[in-house]
Amino acid sequence: MKTNTISHKIKIIGVFFIILMTMIIATTTYLNNKNKKDALVINVAGKERMLTQKISKNIFYLYHNNTHSFSELDNATVEFIYNLNSLREGNELIGILKAPTDDIRKQISKVEILWNNFYSNINQFKEILLNKNESNEKELKNIVDSIYNTNNNLLQEVDNLVTMYTSHTEQKTDYLKYIQYFFALIIIFLLGYSFSELKAMEENAKKFFEFSKKVAQNPDNEPIEPIKIEAEKEIVDATDTLNCFIDKVNSAVEYSTNASVKLEEITDEFDKILDDLNSKTDISQQLDKSEDMVIESQEELINSTKKLQELKSELDNLLNSCKSH
Repeated sequence: MKTNTISHKIKIIGVFFIILMTMIIATTTYLNNKNKKDALVINVAGKERMLTQKISKNIFYLYHNNTHSFSELDNATVEFIYNLNSLREGNELIGILKAPTDDIRKQISKVEILWNNFYSNINQFKEILLNKNESNEKELKNIVDSIYNTNNNLLQEVDNLVTMYTSHTEQKTDYLKYIQYFFALIIIFLLGYSFSELKAMEENAKKFFEFSKKVAQNPDNEPIEPIKIEAEKEIVDATDTLNCFIDKVNSAVEYSTNASVKLEEITDEFDKILDDLNSKTDISQQLDKSEDMVIESQEELINSTKKLQELKSELDNLLNSCKSH
């Protein structure tokens, strides 16, 4: 019975709502953080694609203009290597986790293999360009052609890597969305349950107040039937208190009724005795003997009558007070 209380039900509903809202907030926060990290990873992977093109473009520029300024080429190369290592092993400094799946790790390894070949060609190109002469002109052209061909393969595999990261991010986002949908269904169920419980509490309280009003408006002061309600503990306790009051009122009314009947019987009996005594010729002596008894009995009857009248007056006042409320 302890669990079937209004306060307990409200606390349970409140606790469920708090837990659910906490989980929703935590999930939403986690989703936002993951989206930021995933967006950063995709951005880094996409930048690798841009760097391969930048490196190739710079090599072609150096080749056709016969310049030896490798600063832009070196910076792009160093950045590509740094980003590739971050994608493979993770980088706490910029908030990147290591490759999340085996497929992505394998794809990074494939990109790394192509990059090693591409990077070797870059170093050969720089070395030949620094020592350029007519004898190595053809070799330099072959290196540039090789860089062009390997760049296309490297670019394609980097594109595949970006696609895999994007697909993985979308899958996680969909999974987290399903979790949020699940939470939404729980909220709907909890709202329905809360409404049902509150409606039941309202109905039980309404029954109690209607019965209380019926008790107060009892027109004939007839015995009142105790109320029976299957409800929460608070309402049951209030019902028991009201039933106890009803029992006392019914007992008082019954006692008053029985006392009145008894008083009428005693009065009738004395009237009969007096009639019998008055009908006899020689009654003086008997009247003298019974006079004291009659007087004493009448005094007791008068006292009893006053007490019954006072009891009846108190009951009438009690009932009138209930009716006025």
